[in-house]
Order: sequence, then structure tokens, then C-alpha cells
Amino acid sequence: MHLTDKADAYARTLSGGMKRRLLVAKAMVHSPPILVLDEPTAGVDVELRRQLWAYVRELNAAGVTVVLTTHYLEEAEELCNRIAIIHHGRLVANEPTRELIARAQEKSVLVTFDQDVDQPPHAPCFEKIQRLDERTIEITYRKDRVNAGEVLAAVQRDGHAIVDVRTREPDLEDVFLSLVSTK
Repeated sequence: MHLTDKADAYARTLSGGMKRRLLVAKAMVHSPPILVLDEPTAGVDVELRRQLWAYVRELNAAGVTVVLTTHYLEEAEELCNRIAIIHHGRLVANEPTRELIARAQEKSVLVTFDQDVDQPPHAPCFEKIQRLDERTIEITYRKDRVNAGEVLAAVQRDGHAIVDVRTREPDLEDVFLSLVSTK
């Protein structure tokens, strides 16, 4: 846990990040088969976060089951094989990560035009349109009803010349918000 140089220091004199490392080290001292981490990266710097997750991955690869509670959804999405979401004390999801993310139906396409667009295109397949700047809009659509090709065809039918397209895939945050906003 990179604490060797602090071996003679009192725990109360350690920085917040060092205290987090110490807590994980204390939890691991007996090589438990299950490690429960409650918000382990809250208030730590980027480098410590990276080191901690690298260590947790090593432990998991060595057979340690890691139970993680976190509000950092991007970390959960990247690190966890299975995710449970609890909302107001009620379990609203408990699935493999990829299956849970696949639930998200809204997807976005960011379209940049060759000139300023006064009136953004409209089509029944668009769920939402947001202007990002004079030449770029974000179109949100439901991937269970239409695909990106159909969305772009609708934009072109409106007479707009497209110079760049980027897509944004749904992520765990999208799924989380859809689950907790309907419950």
C-alpha cells in the first residue's frame, strides 16, 4: 500500500489519502476471502485512486471477492462485474454490469454542421434536441425505436450538411437515473 516510509508515523498524523491506504491495509492484514470497501476513494487524489484500484484489481484476480459501495458510478462501471443499486433502502437492480447498462435505451449523437444552424432539424424519432453551439447539436433518441443511421438521415432530409458526428453511449449513470427517477 506504499506506506513503508510511514511505518513510524502515528495514524492521526497521516494525510487523508494515507489514512485510506492504512484502512485498506488493516482490512487486508489477515488475507480475508471477502473485502468490503465503503467509499474507499472519497476525498483521495487521482494518483492514490489509481494505485488503490490497481491493488484491488490484483486482489480480485487472486480470488478475493470485493464488495464496493460507492457514489462514483464511473468507478463502479469500470471495476465491478455485478452491480446492485439500492434506492431509499430498496434494491432496484442487481445484475451483471453489462446487462444493467444494456437496459439504457437513450443514446445521443452529436452532429456538427458546415455552417451555423438557426433552426435545428426536427423529426419524430428525436427524443430531445439540444444546441451545444452555433454549429453543433446533440440529438437524443431511443435505440430500441430507431438507429443512428435513421437519425442522421432525418437530419440530412432537413437539408443540413453534416461535417462531423460523435455518439455518446449510455452509461451506468443513465441507468441509475432512469431507475431511481421512476421508483
